[in-house]
Amino acid sequence: MEVSITQFRRDLFDLVDRAMSGAEVWVVHNGRRFKIAPENPPGSRLSRITPLEVLNPESPGIEKSLRDEMERAWQDDWSTL
Repeated sequence: MEVSITQFRRDLFDLVDRAMSGAEVWVVHNGRRFKIAPENPPGSRLSRITPLEVLNPESPGIEKSLRDEMERAWQDDWSTL
């Protein structure tokens, strides 16, 4: 896609969003062309997810008192359902 500098100013955010999604965006000003492109190639939404640390109550590293406390909290929550 090629746009004039005037159109680029008018549609700046839309054109940058298009470039971020992988489309080629060229801006023409005084006969010179400029390419708008993200620094890094676009990735999928899943590739940007930060892993969540999960606490497994069956893990041998968790003390019995903590496991019992967690179970009491779950039972309290479930009793209100």
